[in-house]
Amino acid sequence: MTSWQPSPESLGQLATFLKDSLSGFDKTAQKHAELMLKQAKQSPDFNNYLAYVLSSPQPPEGITYNEQEYHLVRSAAGIMLKNNVKSDWKQIPESSLQLIKMAVPMALQDKNSQIRNFSGNVATEIVHRGGLAAWPELLPQLMDLISNSNGQASDEAQEGAMSAMAKICEDNVGMLTKEVNGQRPLNFVLPQFIAATKSHLPKVRALALTAINVFTPRPSQAMLNSIDDLLQHLFTLATDDNSEVRRQVCRAFVNLVETRADKLQPHVGGLVDYILSQQKSDDEELACEAAEFWLAVGEHENLWGALEPCLNKIIPVLLECMVYSGEDIALLGGLSDDEDEEDREEDIKPAFAQSKKGRIANDSSADPDKTGNAYEKLAAMDDDLEEGEVDDYEDGDDGSPDEKWTVRKCSAAALDVFAGDFKGPVFEAILPYLSQNLKHEEWPQREASVLALGAVADGCMPAVVPHLPQLVPYLISLLEDPEPVVRQITCWTLGRYSGWAANLADPAQKEEFFVPIMDGILRKMLDKNKKVQEAGASAFANLEEKAGSQLEPYCGPIVQQFVLCFGKYKDRNMYILYDCVQTLAERVGRFLAKEELAGQLMQALIARYNAVSDQSRELFPLLECLSYVALALDDAFSPYAPTIFARCINIIHSTLEQTMAANSSEAVDVPNKDFLITSLDLLSSIIQALNRDKSRELVSQSGQNFFELLTLCMGDPMDDVRQSAFALLGDCAKFAFPQLQPHLPNMIPLQVKQLELDHIMDEQVEAGFGVVNNACWSCGEVAVLYGKGMSPFIPELMQRLVDILSNPRVPRALQENAAIALGRLGLADPDLLAPHLSIFADDLLGAMSEIDPSDEKSSSLRGFSAAVAQNPQAMEKSLLGYFEAIAQFDDAQLESTEKQKLHEVFQNILNSYKQMMPQFGDFVGRLHPREQQALRTKYSV
Repeated sequence: MTSWQPSPESLGQLATFLKDSLSGFDKTAQKHAELMLKQAKQSPDFNNYLAYVLSSPQPPEGITYNEQEYHLVRSAAGIMLKNNVKSDWKQIPESSLQLIKMAVPMALQDKNSQIRNFSGNVATEIVHRGGLAAWPELLPQLMDLISNSNGQASDEAQEGAMSAMAKICEDNVGMLTKEVNGQRPLNFVLPQFIAATKSHLPKVRALALTAINVFTPRPSQAMLNSIDDLLQHLFTLATDDNSEVRRQVCRAFVNLVETRADKLQPHVGGLVDYILSQQKSDDEELACEAAEFWLAVGEHENLWGALEPCLNKIIPVLLECMVYSGEDIALLGGLSDDEDEEDREEDIKPAFAQSKKGRIANDSSADPDKTGNAYEKLAAMDDDLEEGEVDDYEDGDDGSPDEKWTVRKCSAAALDVFAGDFKGPVFEAILPYLSQNLKHEEWPQREASVLALGAVADGCMPAVVPHLPQLVPYLISLLEDPEPVVRQITCWTLGRYSGWAANLADPAQKEEFFVPIMDGILRKMLDKNKKVQEAGASAFANLEEKAGSQLEPYCGPIVQQFVLCFGKYKDRNMYILYDCVQTLAERVGRFLAKEELAGQLMQALIARYNAVSDQSRELFPLLECLSYVALALDDAFSPYAPTIFARCINIIHSTLEQTMAANSSEAVDVPNKDFLITSLDLLSSIIQALNRDKSRELVSQSGQNFFELLTLCMGDPMDDVRQSAFALLGDCAKFAFPQLQPHLPNMIPLQVKQLELDHIMDEQVEAGFGVVNNACWSCGEVAVLYGKGMSPFIPELMQRLVDILSNPRVPRALQENAAIALGRLGLADPDLLAPHLSIFADDLLGAMSEIDPSDEKSSSLRGFSAAVAQNPQAMEKSLLGYFEAIAQFDDAQLESTEKQKLHEVFQNILNSYKQMMPQFGDFVGRLHPREQQALRTKYSV
């Protein structure tokens, strides 16, 4: 390779360790090998040896293994070399890097496809770490191999180079589209990728399209220049013999819907026929990719209408594809009464805590969708894992069609989208199919027709409603179908129509339809099949969302059923049960605090709470559920609060301790921060739920530790932890201020730091804005009570809040919260705000204009007005807007004390300006007559 030569003895030792490191049979040898490789890594020549082994097709001197064993050695070398580049890029000597750059292209031409893949991973990692400038000759070298420009590249070389190029594109999109020395690499490679789709090798054609498809969803000058050429090639490749090529063709059409719909519009008729033909393929991946086309077009604002003449072709294929295939039926076969079987750990999906929503002054946070969508795409799916790497979210399932994104689910999702686009005509199109199949003897046909009926529920409701009096009783009867899969989908479909039943005006009709739907779904929550239980619980959560407070008369039997479920459910379904409970708590609120309801529900929750360990991931949904229940039960939660409060503090303490230990030692695993998030959120809910005296007592009993832990969480590097921590700080300010006050000098600097926008503006990360939002809110809550103690921090806080208010890229809700907080600083020390009024008054009043009246807005306007009273002349340019704000404020919903305070402040301000301004009447006359009347009526102006 160069003048450097390996030592045969060292090669032999290295080969042994590399082979043993991949041995799954001898754990002792594996651990010893890993230890020795870690020591060997200290040698400056270590990466040279790895590169040498990777690029040597035959065992060199010193290695005596057979072909199979040597392949294992090379594979381990490739994996380790890639990982070393990833972790130690800056420490790799230039001489070693040159050796690696010589070795990788050689290995890319290897006869073995796995070795080629490992080499491509190394190349991708070098580009990712060092940029294209670190290896300027790589792209031309790869493109020469792909195009076989000298006529000497083997088939393996062409495939290896194209595979590496596809990986580089997928991992380094920004690098290839960014200008370097006046040129964009994409302008150079894209035309050559398009040319490579004519290769005689199917794998090269497919990989060339894979690389092109990295860029088809992204507008670029290179794609603009090449689009016509690309389309010609796509139409040619549409009939390719290779199914992977056709899959990538379908993906390209899907991507182009978003970026170049204008180019596809003239070809819609032909595309419809082509996509339908591919969707009928026996290749599930190809069929699924084709079906995605309907989702893309159906959701495209200007393109979906072009499909209307083709609906009579498309919908029958969608319906046909929604029937479980023979293979799926075999996998599902024998679903039986398994309620007593324990869940395998791998059956339980990871649960992720949802951090406390940002406190928004005029909007209640929207909740995540809880509909239990029967065709929801699994976010954790990753079909492009690098060779030798493991998907952390692989659930170890046996390939159940319920657990993956399939052509069946994609077709159902497309039908849902079409129902939203075309409304009634879609239902008319499926009606004959429903008539034939809803009562079909074969369960897959029955199941598919129930799925279709559920899929069109949202979009076609007016068209379906006349048929529901006949359909609903039949669907309820299907809840007793002998086939569990039919019972499962029937739960989901009834959940989709539960809103119709819940909102029936006629009490007799509600009794006839809503009560049986609710009762039927509740019964299926205790089905003898666990997947039916899951579907019943998801459907009931959906029903709760839609029925809301109308569930109050039925809370008794609902809670009784939940309690029975707590006694029966295995781990997996317990997660959905928590969702049911928290949705009920959210929707019926304090109605749940009735003694008989609260007692039954809390007894079941506490039993589960006591059974779940502090290390269990079930703790996340359980604590989140308890947060909602605490808020619903209000002071009725107090008997349970001390124990839960103390446990949350212990969890936070131990998680922070583990974090610190992990930061100081690689041997300790980093704990899951969701333990922090859910515990902080539950503490917030408890503090809000109890009366102030009980909240303060809980905080006092927790000792100094509580606020020290909260301060650490406010400085945590994870956005979601800080977001929940600042929410808890605000709640402590509202409900336990005497206990909080001594700790504020240490906490407010963290608020100030968090209000700095620079670290999140570049990425506009939603979680980052959420943290700032809660920091704003908590800042305002502290200011209301802290008074002059706030003064040392006000100048910097004011500057940060003004920056947020004046930045047009900041979300509106965050600006509104900043306005509330800034105004409330005036309650603490108006003298410090007053000199700067002319800078921020317009922005503050503008941000406040759309916030609904509330005690928070009222106190903010009082603080702002206190600053105005100190410097009335500063309001010259903003005075009309200020008077409008006064006139428009509707104080009807305010507490009487706050209402009186605000009225006095506004009256004094208006009187003051009336004395100062000779033309006061003329100035007020510039307001809208409605505002003039309001000022006359309320303030005698």
